[in-house]
Amino acid sequence: MQERTNEEIPMPTYFRFLTSLAFKIFAAEKVDVAILEVGLGGRLDSTNSVRKPVVCGVSPLGYDHMEILGDTLGKIAGEKAGIFKLGVPAFTVPQPDEAMRLLEEKASQLNKLGLDGEHQYLNAGLAVSLASTWLQQVGKLEVPSLTKKCILPEKFIKGLATASLQGRGQVVSDQFIESQTSGDLVFYLDGAHTPESMEVCAKWFSSAVNRDNQSESSEHLLSGSSESSHDQFSGEENCHQILLFNCMSVRDPTMLLPHLRNTCSNYGVHFKKALFVPNMSVYHKVGTAADLPEDDPQVDLSWQLTLQKVWESLVQSEIGEEDGESSGNSEVYTSLPMAIKWLRDSVHESSSATRFQVLVTGSLHLVGDVLRLIRK
Repeated sequence: MQERTNEEIPMPTYFRFLTSLAFKIFAAEKVDVAILEVGLGGRLDSTNSVRKPVVCGVSPLGYDHMEILGDTLGKIAGEKAGIFKLGVPAFTVPQPDEAMRLLEEKASQLNKLGLDGEHQYLNAGLAVSLASTWLQQVGKLEVPSLTKKCILPEKFIKGLATASLQGRGQVVSDQFIESQTSGDLVFYLDGAHTPESMEVCAKWFSSAVNRDNQSESSEHLLSGSSESSHDQFSGEENCHQILLFNCMSVRDPTMLLPHLRNTCSNYGVHFKKALFVPNMSVYHKVGTAADLPEDDPQVDLSWQLTLQKVWESLVQSEIGEEDGESSGNSEVYTSLPMAIKWLRDSVHESSSATRFQVLVTGSLHLVGDVLRLIRK
C-alpha cells in the first residue's frame, strides 16, 4: 500500500489501515459473515464505509470519547446513529431517555418515502388517507379502531417506498460527463411554477445540496484524504450552485424569483450564476435530443431578457450595485442546448474536486427538456 501513496492520496491512519486490511482478508478468505464493531463514534468511522450492511445494532451508550463525540448522551447517540442505513434493520438495547430520543429521531429521518422533500410527507399522508378510505369502503381494508395505534399495511409501505415522480424533487447526474477527469455536474429538477411551490422547491434544493455535500464530505474523510471536508467539498470555490430557469409568460417572475432566491439564501445557498433559456418543446416537435439545434436565432428571447432583468434587480439590491451596472451573475442563452454546453464546458475546465449543482425549475416543460439532454 505504501508504494501507491502520494501527496494527494497519503497513507491512511492506523485504524483505517487495519479496517481496509480486514476487508481484504475477509474477501480473500470468503467469510460467510463479518461482524464489525465501530472503532470510534460511527458516523465518520472507517467501518461505516459498508453502505449496505445486513443489520445494525447499538449497544449500551455511555460517556466516552466526549472530546470527539460530544458532551451529552444526545450528541453521542447522534454520532452512533450514523451507522443507520436506509432500508437496513437497526436494533438497540434499552437506552437512557435522551439517547433513545436521538436514536429514534435519526432512524425516522431515514424514511421509507421514495419522494424527496418535507412537503412530500403531507402529500403521502393525503394519499394514504384517500387510498385507505376507498379500500375500507369496498371492504378491502379493516377500519382501524380509535383506540388502536394505526400501522400502515405492508403494501402501503412498499408503495410509498417505491413511489417516484419525475421532474419533482428529482436529482440526476449528467451522464455525458466523465467525472474521473473533471468535476461533477448534477441537476436538481423540480417543475415548481407558483410562488408557494417555488418556496417549497427552494427548501428542497437547499436541503438536498447541503445533505449531498455533507455526505460527500463524510465519504471523503472515510477515504483517508489529507484535505479537510470543508476545503474539498463544502468550500464556496468547489461547490457552485447554478440556476437554470424559465417560466411561462402568464406567470409573474416578480413573485417567483424572489421566493426562490430569498428562501435559498436563508438556508445558506447562494447561486453563483443564473441561466435563462426558452423551452425547447415550445419551439420544436417532440423527438430525440439529437434532432434539436444548439442555436436558433429565430427564437424570441424578450421574455427571457425580462426574467434576467428581474433576477439582476434582486442581485443588485442585495449587493448594493448601481442600477445599470452589469453584475455578471446571469446569462440569457438562445437555446437550452447552448446553456447545457456552457455548463459542461465549465465542468471540463474546472478541477476534479469541483461540483456544479444546477437547479432546474420554473417550468415542467423545461425540466422535461433538460432530462432529454442529460440522459443517454
